[in-house]
This record gives sequence, structure tokens and C-alpha cells, in this order.
Amino acid sequence: MSAQLRCCDASGCRAAGAQALRSALEAGARPHGLLVKPVGCLRLCSRGPLLALDRPGQAPELFGGLAPHHAEALLAAALAPQEPVGPGLDDCRVDQSHPFFALQQPVVLEGCGQVNPDCLDDALAHGAYSQLARCRAEARPELLRQRIRRSGLRGRGGAGYPTGLKWDTVALQPPGPRVVVVNADEGDPGAFMDRAVLEGDPHRLIEGLAIAAYAVGAQCGFIYLRAEYELAAARLRRALAQVRQRGLLQQLQLQLRIGAGAYVCGEETALLASIAGGRGLPVPRPPYPAQRGLAGVPTLINNVETLAAIPAILRRGDAWYAALGTAASPGTKVFSLSGQLPHTGLVEVPMGTSLRTVVETMGGATAIKAVQTGGPAGGCIPASLLDTPIDLEAFAALGAMVGSGGMVVICEGLAMPELARFFMGFCAAESCGKCVPCRAGTVQLEQLLGRFCDKRASRRDLEQLEQLCAMVQASSLCGLGQGAPNPVLSTLRFFRHEYEAAVQEPSP
Repeated sequence: MSAQLRCCDASGCRAAGAQALRSALEAGARPHGLLVKPVGCLRLCSRGPLLALDRPGQAPELFGGLAPHHAEALLAAALAPQEPVGPGLDDCRVDQSHPFFALQQPVVLEGCGQVNPDCLDDALAHGAYSQLARCRAEARPELLRQRIRRSGLRGRGGAGYPTGLKWDTVALQPPGPRVVVVNADEGDPGAFMDRAVLEGDPHRLIEGLAIAAYAVGAQCGFIYLRAEYELAAARLRRALAQVRQRGLLQQLQLQLRIGAGAYVCGEETALLASIAGGRGLPVPRPPYPAQRGLAGVPTLINNVETLAAIPAILRRGDAWYAALGTAASPGTKVFSLSGQLPHTGLVEVPMGTSLRTVVETMGGATAIKAVQTGGPAGGCIPASLLDTPIDLEAFAALGAMVGSGGMVVICEGLAMPELARFFMGFCAAESCGKCVPCRAGTVQLEQLLGRFCDKRASRRDLEQLEQLCAMVQASSLCGLGQGAPNPVLSTLRFFRHEYEAAVQEPSP
């Protein structure tokens, strides 16, 4: 293998100047026939732009915080693979033995940073579509679904519903057409896990979707993507055109649908309404989409991370995947780690890993006050409970949720009522308005929280805050309203003293 430079071409590094760096590298590499390869996310977003140097017979080296003036030293290192990397790059070297990298276990992200997302041939060279071909040649759909059930894979969009059971529900409906849908409407503040897969390894998602379609007997599918993900949309369009041209999808018809960015469209029924061309409004369930979904036919909906895990599960075995993580929550989970800590970016760890391991050991956070997980429908876990394992049930017991994977570290200095008001304001702005509890309740909750933030609340306000949270949670139509009170309730549970300190009247 000859030397190559893998330049991160994901949104985060692009925002930090990766395109100018890559242009400088390509200009210098062209006369020497050296490969400058655009790849997906290289994980440590806080050090972007990132670049991996591959030299024959040596372990890959990672550099961050690069600029175009570093191109000359990088090219010299690639062209002289037996020589030490020049001193001009000493400050840019990234220690890959750091726990941020060493404790990761890539399954969903195994191709990100390795594959050129715009090149089907490169994806094929890394094994793309091999499991799809194997399924079609060797596995009956019912046996394939059985393997997914045995793997223990649970949905990675937030609810954690068993994937194999959902596939069975769709497949075992009365004879007729079926539809498969990818929910790529990643809208949680601080979440960018799905975006990394879409931008860095789009063929992995398409393969997982095609396998799911085969397993449930669908001939039609949609990838529903939010409009803000422009780079992901461009790469998905290119990837879909490539596989159609090669005939890799056979009779399966896949379409990319771009949503308008409404957060409520992350809810399954609102998503389907948007795909059908209507306004993204949820409807009561049952019937569930698996029974009666798009155009009235059984519809399988999985999120990006769930489907991206399928090729690895089939390649390495359902028993292998089931042995990862915990008995109740097998496998790995991808998190977007952000907030007040030195190492931010993408991490993929086995379920059951402690929260402390992720935020302190891997992220390097100190003086932690709390960790917000699960976005606007999640909750705050205080520093005293950082030894909690990352597990769907363990988080739920604390009034939090793993969610899609956003993880924000909060240090001393931020008042919890302020954090709760931020998320409530988000939910109020994103409410579709269809049901009164969400439409009016979130606005009232935001106003009440403002009184605590301004330290002019009364004891009656505290009572009303808790009562209104319970009402909105119990009576809202969909998950947006039902989950909106969670940040308030979790901060009240663990940081009640901050709310009480804002009450401007003596206790009775």
C-alpha cells in the first residue's frame, strides 16, 4: 500500500477550514500521484480540521488543528514514509492512545474516516453491499429477521423498541405491499450522530435499508432527511444514483425526501404525513405505522443508526453483537459529546459503559455539574450519578433517556432553571400546535420557568410548575409534548434547591 492522506470532509471539519487544507494538499500531491482521500468524521471534532496519515508498514497517524500552511510538511511526510514526521507538525499531532480513541468500539462508525463517501468503488472495496448480496442469495426473510431478533438490537432513535420485533410486525401483516422508511430527521440540539453516518458512509445506510426491505418484503422505500443537512443530502443523492446505475438495489425503489426542518417530524406519524406531501402533524396511535402507515400500507420506520448497524451484525454474527453491551441493551451506542469539556466529537461505546467513563475519562471533563442526555425529551443526570451505566432502563429510572445520542456536559455556572427554560423554549417553538396541552402548555411552562430564572417566583409558581408538567406529559398527543417536561422534572428532582432559591417568599 502506498502512502495516503485521509482528510476529514465532514461538516464540522469543513466549518473549521478543511476544504482549504484539502485544496492545498491536492495541489501539492498531484505531481507525485499521491492520494488525498476525502473521508467522513474522524471523531475528535474539537481538534478540526483533522487528517489521518497512512504510511506503509506504520500505524496511522492523526493530526488536528491544521491549516493550509501545514500542507507542505504533511506532503513531505507522505512522500518520505521512512522518515520521521517533521517538527512543524508536532503541535498538531493527536494522541490516538488517549481514552477518547482507545475506549471506542466502532460498529456503526467503522467506515467513517475510512471510506470516501462519494465513491461507490471505495465503499465496495470496504465490503459495502456484501451482506445484502449474501442475504438475497442465502437467507430467507424469516431467518434474517430471526437473526436480528437474536442480536438484541433495539431502535437507536430514542424509544429502544426491539428492531427484530418491529420487522416481524411489518412482515407478518396480511399480504400486500410494504414500505420502508429511514427517519433521518435528526433534530435534537447537540445531536449529530446520524449526520456523521450520512456524510461519511452513506452506502452503509443504503445497504442496511435494502436489507430491511428484503426482510419485510418491501419494494419501495424513503429516506426522510431534514433540509438543514445539505452535505448529507448531496452525498445521499450521489450514492443513490451510483447504486441505481450499478443495479445493486435490483427491484427496490428508494427515494430521498427532504423535510422542512420541523422537529415534530421526528415523530413517526408526522414524518409519514410529510413524506406524503402534507403538513407534518402527528395522529393518534393505534394503528401503528407497522400496521397501517404510508398510503395505508404496513410501514417499517427505523432511524439511521439502527439500520447502519445491520451490515456489521450480519457480517460478524448476531451472537457477537448480543455479547456487546448489556443483556437488556446489547450492542454499541453512538453519542455526540459536546459541552464544557476539552474533547468533543463522536464516540461509540458498548452499552453499559458508565457515564463517567464517557464524559470524564474520554471527554476529559472536570467540575461537572450534570450531563444532559436525550435532547429536549431527555433529562439531566447530576455528577453524583455519573457511575450510572449507559442503559435504556437505567437512564429511564433517573427520569432521563439515552435518546438518539446527544450528550451535553454542563459545568458549574449554569443554573438548572435556565437550562430547563432553553429546552422548553425549543419545544414551544417546535410544537405543531395540533393539541392544546403541547401548544399552550409548553408556552405556559416557558413563562413559569422565566420567573424562576429571574428569581421572582412564588411558592405557588413551584406548585403550578409541577402540576403543569404532569398535565402536559400525560395528555399531549405525541412524543414532543409528552417528553417536553422531562428536563424540568429531572432538574426539579436533582436540583430542586435552585428552584426554591428563586422563590421570593418565606416557606409556610
